[in-house]
Amino acid sequence: MQITAIEPRKKGLSALYIDGEFAMKLDTETLLAHRFDVGREIDDEALHACVLDSDQKRCKDKAMWLISYRDHSHKELIDKLKKDYPEDIAEAAVCRLEELGLVNDARYARRYTADLISLKHLSERGIRQKLFEKGIARELIDEILDEVELDEEEQIRAVIDKKYARNLNDEKVRRRAAAALQRMGFGYGVIKSVLSEYIELEEY
Repeated sequence: MQITAIEPRKKGLSALYIDGEFAMKLDTETLLAHRFDVGREIDDEALHACVLDSDQKRCKDKAMWLISYRDHSHKELIDKLKKDYPEDIAEAAVCRLEELGLVNDARYARRYTADLISLKHLSERGIRQKLFEKGIARELIDEILDEVELDEEEQIRAVIDKKYARNLNDEKVRRRAAAALQRMGFGYGVIKSVLSEYIELEEY
């Protein structure tokens, strides 16, 4: 097989033409590193090695781009990278970022937990579920929740004050509020107890 053309494309890529036909887009730096020049004869092994190196570099570059916007858990980053790259390449890229300290599940989980408490006002059960969905290990979840002081009644008050307090005289609003709070992981008993502070409630 002979490389008959290499044409620049966007995002640091180049179009590789083999035997007069478009073959694929590869990372430009990787092409240069492999000395893929127009006119060079290559075999399947050389092409495969270049493709693999290109995928690895592009995968790592995308991972870096993703974490430049916000922190990610290991699982979250892998799931996003797998949409474009094989799982083993995605895993290798994320593991390398972990070695560099750029991806750290403990750091991520603590920050995420703080946001779930202060911004989302979730219950302990709700926080546990969110962390589990992000791929955080159960042992780490337990450790983090042991570190925080979570007053579920205060969390419920924060939600009610923000979204429902003005209309709690309406039974439909009370039911809607209770249902929303249950979806956030709060138990019915504590929900009813806090709601009773706002209005005399009959059983509902």
